[in-house]
Order: sequence, then structure tokens, then C-alpha cells
Amino acid sequence: MDKEALDRILENHKHWILEDIEGWENMRADLRVADLRVADLRVADLYRADLCGADLRGADLREANLREANLRGADLREADLRGAENIPFVPMACPDSGAFTGWKKAGRYIIKLYIPDNAKRSSATGRKCRCNKATVVAIENLDGTKAYIDSVASNRDCNFIYKVGKTNIVNDFNENRFNECSTGIHFFVNRQEAVDY
Repeated sequence: MDKEALDRILENHKHWILEDIEGWENMRADLRVADLRVADLRVADLYRADLCGADLRGADLREANLREANLRGADLREADLRGAENIPFVPMACPDSGAFTGWKKAGRYIIKLYIPDNAKRSSATGRKCRCNKATVVAIENLDGTKAYIDSVASNRDCNFIYKVGKTNIVNDFNENRFNECSTGIHFFVNRQEAVDY
């Protein structure tokens, strides 16, 4: 959907909310199955809007009003929901409790991580996760064979080294789960997703 059409729908929706012009009854936003990838919906008032099945991947929904919006089947992967009002329940990609294994890509290697049960962890609306603490179990080649190295630097910070047997801790872990690219150890729960990243 182009910006002009979206702006027109949002303007009409304001009239539906305010009931302030003739014909307001038919102006409620109908965005069912709309392609809203990377749409700018910052501070948009989407109260009771129909977004069923909408593709909102990467959309900017910061400070948006989502009260009573129909988001059934909407794809919110990597949408920015910081400060959005009445965010619908979005399950995390990683377990919300207990210890588990995570997988991280660093250069041409895959790092197998043990995330302990007391680690803070989060994921936004996509598959990428973050945690504040993880122990390096192994470093593997992309194809799953053993890599004959015992340490590798992070892709983001060459001073942050992952070493087999060492526990890495991020003290300034950002607990806002919807700030996906913020501080923390980034990983996937599925090894193939790490390979493909």
C-alpha cells in the first residue's frame, strides 16, 4: 500500500473515532491483509482498526494506539512497537524460563551457547533473541563440523570474544524486548536460522 492511500485511510479512521463528519460510520480503517511492510505508523491512532492478516513486518508502530485493534494473523516480525499502547500478546521466540541452547553466527562460524535459567532473555516480534549471559559450549563451522579454534570475536564488537568454556555477561542488557537490536548477546534458538542470518 502506498503512503498516500494509507494516509487517507488513517485520516478517515480519525473521523470514525471522533464521529465528527457526515458518513463517519463507514470510515473505520479496514486494513485486512494489507501490505504494510516497513510502513511509518508512528503515533497512528489505530483504535479498533481491522488489521487482521496484515503484513506489518518491519513497520514503525512506535507510540501507536493499538487498543482493541484486530491483529489476528498479522505478521509483526521486526515491527518497532516501542511505546505502543496496548500491544497485543506476542510470544517470545526463546523460552521465557529454564536453561536452553542458543546459536549465534560470528563470521564464518556458529557458536553453540548455553543460556542458563537465570539469564535475562527476550525477543521482539521476530525470531532473533537476546540474553544477558551465555556460556560458549562449542564453536562450529557453518556445516556443523567442529571448528579447530577455541575463540571468535563478535561481528558487532571485535573486543567481545566468545571463548569455549567461558561465560560472557552483558551488564547493560536492555530489558525492553521490543528494542530488538539493543544491548545483549544476540542468538537464535534454531541453528539453521543462525546459519542463514
